[in-house]
Amino acid sequence: MPKTRTSSAVKQRYNEKAYDRVSVVVPKGRKAELKECAESKGESLNGFIIKSIEERIERETGEPTATARATYATPR
Repeated sequence: MPKTRTSSAVKQRYNEKAYDRVSVVVPKGRKAELKECAESKGESLNGFIIKSIEERIERETGEPTATARATYATPR
């Protein structure tokens, strides 16, 4: 079923409210390599990049990021 303009506009407005955008620039050919690595781990490229950033922050600060705490928190 084709997307209507209304549903696309609604999704766009939600994404603008809920997310910040960050552009990552890599050398030609590197994107395919990163995407292949992410897919081999069952992740999207975006998820792979976010997880990598959060792991480095945690490694360097010794504290999990707010996103990691929310994502990996176990219910008590």
